[in-house]
Amino acid sequence: MSDSDRPYDIVVWGATGVAGRLLAEYLAEQYPPDELSLAIGGRDADRLAAVEADLCAGTAWDAVPTVLGDATDPESLRAIARDTHVVATTVGPYTTYGTPLVEACIETGTDYCDLTGEVNWVRETVDRYHDAAVDAETRIVHSCGFDSVPADIGTLLVQSYATETFGAPCEQVRIYLESASGGVSGGTLASFAELFEAASKDPVARETLRNPYSLAPPGERDGVDRGQQRLARKDRLTGEWTAPSPMAPVNERVVRRSNALLGYPYGREFQCSEVVPTGRSLVGAATSSAVAGGLGLFSAAMSVAPVRSTLRRFVFPAPGEGPSERQIENGHFTVRVLGRGTATDGPFTVEAEFGTDRDPGYGGTARMLGESAMCLLRDEVDSPLSGGVLTPASGIGLPLAERLRAVGFTASVGEASE
Repeated sequence: MSDSDRPYDIVVWGATGVAGRLLAEYLAEQYPPDELSLAIGGRDADRLAAVEADLCAGTAWDAVPTVLGDATDPESLRAIARDTHVVATTVGPYTTYGTPLVEACIETGTDYCDLTGEVNWVRETVDRYHDAAVDAETRIVHSCGFDSVPADIGTLLVQSYATETFGAPCEQVRIYLESASGGVSGGTLASFAELFEAASKDPVARETLRNPYSLAPPGERDGVDRGQQRLARKDRLTGEWTAPSPMAPVNERVVRRSNALLGYPYGREFQCSEVVPTGRSLVGAATSSAVAGGLGLFSAAMSVAPVRSTLRRFVFPAPGEGPSERQIENGHFTVRVLGRGTATDGPFTVEAEFGTDRDPGYGGTARMLGESAMCLLRDEVDSPLSGGVLTPASGIGLPLAERLRAVGFTASVGEASE
């Protein structure tokens, strides 16, 4: 089958889950049938039919095709991948369910994007499939949601502006999770637990979490960064107290992989870190310490198998459960990216802001993943790479920011005011 014979533009794989349903709803609402050939996929025909009925009730679509498969049945995944140009998948934990779909997309030359924040699994796909994806000219783009579009595209905005305006990149970038409000689903927590499960058993997973450069290409997995902040600390760039960011273990590694894949346009001495600002006062200092202590205790608890099992069984919501529609619609997030560099006429500072008035992990993420898929479908990418295991910045680039601005996101950049 030639590319022109593929019946679908995008298949939303996992459409019966919380994130998958939101993604399908977003694409069906945003793009009418004459602009997009959309299909929804999963393993339960009755649940898919219910999703399809809801989509058709609230949009211009009279029918949305459904495709059946199973994450544990590679042949069913190959059949789905052969019929579409892009697969956008929300089915996690990706460590458990993601690999056969990546293989199917590479075998069939189908572009792929996901929401994963499981850096151990990303490391696995980098090591096992990057070269094959390059040879197949297939784009496998991980982390196209809140993990890690704001940090990765925000950094790209800062560095592109710095290079164009000052003739030099920023040697240092700080990513600030300024504000965020929303809910969390059982699937997200299951993925988080899977990360700790893998680290308890797999030495490669443990090394991935220890090494700040673990997602860089083989042979280039070292550098000047020491890894994410773990304690409360006063920020050198802003003077504010900061706490560790729960997103840092993923986002920092993704940004470093982007720099490496693009040929080090940010420089080989480039440093990046992500933190949560808490203010300049004593209250800010106390808050940063409390956040750091809470994250440390949670990570310690999740590292103990019996405690992790108990939390998954009795405390975490079940996979498929998620935030309410009100939480999603009333959520928001703002990420600020501050870059500092030195040009021939002296130092400079560039600032980007990235955010939206939707829940970061679901309402906002649906738009980020949906527009990532549209960029891949329309070949709206600004990248020298035609294939490989990629990141949002290296696989898509600034066209993703342009699309997100068009659907209500802030994605601004300019010289920072002193």
